[in-house]
Amino acid sequence: MKGRGCWETASVRSFCSSGCLNKFKKDDSGDDEDTASPADKSELHQTLKNLSLKLDDLGTCNDLIAKHGAALQRSLNELDGLKIPPESSEKLKAVNERATLFRITSNAMINACRDFLELAETHSRKWQRALQYEQEQRAHLEETIEQLAKQHNSLERAFRSAPGQSNNPTKSFSEGSLSTHKGEDSEEDEDTEYFDAMEDATSFITVITEAKEDRKAEGGTGAGSVEWTSSDNTSEVLDAASLVPKGSSKVKRRVRIPNKPNYSLNLWSIMKNCIGRELSRIPMPVNFNEPLSMLQRLTEDLEYHQLLDKAVHCTSSVEQMCLVAAFSVSSYSTTVYRIAKPFNPMLGETFELDRLDDMGLRSLCEQVSHHPPSAAHYVCSKHGWSLWQEITISSKFRGKYISIMPLGAIHLEFEASGNHYVWRKSTSTVHNIIVGKLWIDQSGDIEIVNHKTNDRCQIKFLPYSYFSKEAARKVTGVVSDGQGKAQYVLSGSWDEQMECAKIVQSSPSSDGKQKTVYQTLPAKLLWKKYPLPENAENMYYFSELALTLNELEEGVAPTDSRLRPDQRLMEKGRWDEANAEKQRLEEKQRSSLRQRLETCAPSSRCSTEEAEKEADTYLPLWFEKRRDPLTGEMACIYKGGYWEAKERQDWHMCPNIF
Repeated sequence: MKGRGCWETASVRSFCSSGCLNKFKKDDSGDDEDTASPADKSELHQTLKNLSLKLDDLGTCNDLIAKHGAALQRSLNELDGLKIPPESSEKLKAVNERATLFRITSNAMINACRDFLELAETHSRKWQRALQYEQEQRAHLEETIEQLAKQHNSLERAFRSAPGQSNNPTKSFSEGSLSTHKGEDSEEDEDTEYFDAMEDATSFITVITEAKEDRKAEGGTGAGSVEWTSSDNTSEVLDAASLVPKGSSKVKRRVRIPNKPNYSLNLWSIMKNCIGRELSRIPMPVNFNEPLSMLQRLTEDLEYHQLLDKAVHCTSSVEQMCLVAAFSVSSYSTTVYRIAKPFNPMLGETFELDRLDDMGLRSLCEQVSHHPPSAAHYVCSKHGWSLWQEITISSKFRGKYISIMPLGAIHLEFEASGNHYVWRKSTSTVHNIIVGKLWIDQSGDIEIVNHKTNDRCQIKFLPYSYFSKEAARKVTGVVSDGQGKAQYVLSGSWDEQMECAKIVQSSPSSDGKQKTVYQTLPAKLLWKKYPLPENAENMYYFSELALTLNELEEGVAPTDSRLRPDQRLMEKGRWDEANAEKQRLEEKQRSSLRQRLETCAPSSRCSTEEAEKEADTYLPLWFEKRRDPLTGEMACIYKGGYWEAKERQDWHMCPNIF
């Protein structure tokens, strides 16, 4: 029956939309959907209640049809006994036949409704049992998680109170497990501490000791021992590295932006269908962005440029390496609370940072590729160093977390010494995409190489784990000279500070483990993070530098990120308009790609795929592709001309991208 089918279909849709079948759904990663919230359960109860009321209404209609049908039949039978003309008799007979057909049809519908009612009642009981089972399972799971959390807390307390464990694991810069080694033949004091810095095959043990005159041999120092006194000129550079003040600007720059609006949006509702996909190809609303572009985020790496300004004055290449390593780690300090996504730059978008007056440098970024997204960056400092890089962002959604992998080499060169350093960035991970508070972590190894002296620095970012005794966001490292001999130990955290300690002696571990014991002097502070501005939690956790990056400036190129309309609207809190403007810009970019495809139409010697690749190839304005002689990779290198064009205010060559 048509009526029955429509009503049954509507009931099934109502049931499915109530969330009762969520336990049967799986996402692409194999994880279960989120458990039903209290609101979903309330909606399910309300749906079942409404369904029961509708069934009662259907039963009432059934009774009325039967009652009125019987009354109609009786009235027609009474008319048959009356004396009426022959013509009226024929019409009455026809009406009687139709009434009979109606009665038969009504009885069939009543029987079908009765069957459906019984079936619905049976399934309703099954649904109730399924709901009850889910509620019991959820309660059991919550109890289990609570028990595990209590057990974990108990184990942590037991571990901390165990004999031989340090009550202050952060006392030493290496922050490892504490053990003291005392003996009659030991040269160390009773206060000497041993720290297990890492627990893998490349880990080492650090011994903190004091420089003492009685350690000197009469004829000089012992083999493998290096003097480090307060009179060393090079060590004075490291001593002052952490005390570098911020530059004072002649231009008054802003110290705040409009507060972030309180718009709620479920990230999982958008991301659940994007598992395993490249995030740069997923259209995202500005609700998940911060009002800065990726080019501006790349420029934020220069927040602690003073480390490189100080490194210029180092006469020792290994000490200079310590400052370069601290600079490479400091670039992650701005990300600790920054879980929002920067805007993907438009193809040809640029960003300049002209801060010779206070920072002593000029920086230029240009988006040189859209798929994959790639940005070229060049910095020149008046203090005698230059930095350049081409970074391609590869990001994948893995179901419960997002992995962000910056690909490409970073080059740093000091003019006076000719020291040329090369390193690559580590992997960033955003956790708790499905449930819980979002947080970001850094993991992986970084190797910094001085290609002039062959000095190397191995830096390890330890990923955070609930079951690890290591401090969160911990970083360790070793600086070695050109002969492979370890000279400094680095330690700290990527969100707070970095320290270095001079190695005076090294030896194999005596506990049978394949670890190296480094005897070091007390650590020196290399870098410490600036405090965040007041009210930073309402301003996307921007640092002082980040607050100024999107400030409007005169004379910039028309392709500069400061002039991007959707980003500007978002900063002002007008997110609905920003979303509309973002869609317009993305469609304009797609239209430009289609035009290039038409220009590069496939010929008999050129396939469609080759034509698309050619159309997607963008010739940067300020950078050009060259083969890097050190890495052997093709990279975009600054070719000059931007600052001259700015001085002339001649931007005729710039594309209209906004």
